[in-house]
Amino acid sequence: MDAAAYLETIKLTLASSPVVRSVVIMQERSLPDQGFFRARLTLQNDDFVEVTEYFVVERGRVRTVEYRYQWMDATQQMLRKRWDNAEHHRSTPSFPHHVHVGDEDRVEPGRVLGIMELIGVIESEVAAQ
Repeated sequence: MDAAAYLETIKLTLASSPVVRSVVIMQERSLPDQGFFRARLTLQNDDFVEVTEYFVVERGRVRTVEYRYQWMDATQQMLRKRWDNAEHHRSTPSFPHHVHVGDEDRVEPGRVLGIMELIGVIESEVAAQ
């Protein structure tokens, strides 16, 4: 898989997700071995999600390098979750990967997520609500 194919897969995943109502692509770019994608999503329950991912392709496999996925309520005032790998919260066992849950100060260990896996997580959590 090259970067352009991965970006197409992301867009297809977002378009076919039962929880995503709309997608506004803010930026996307690709070279054969790397790419970047940023979009704003509105979910069926009116929640807002902003996704940003920089990735590289090594030997045909995609590896997420930097990411920030922010899920907010419909008013965009209340944080539901934000997954990122910004290099703060050094005491987190999974540093730099972490998740802000409910507010900025509640930080839990995280792991690398790509956008497609993130959508699966959100689908599961919305279904459980």
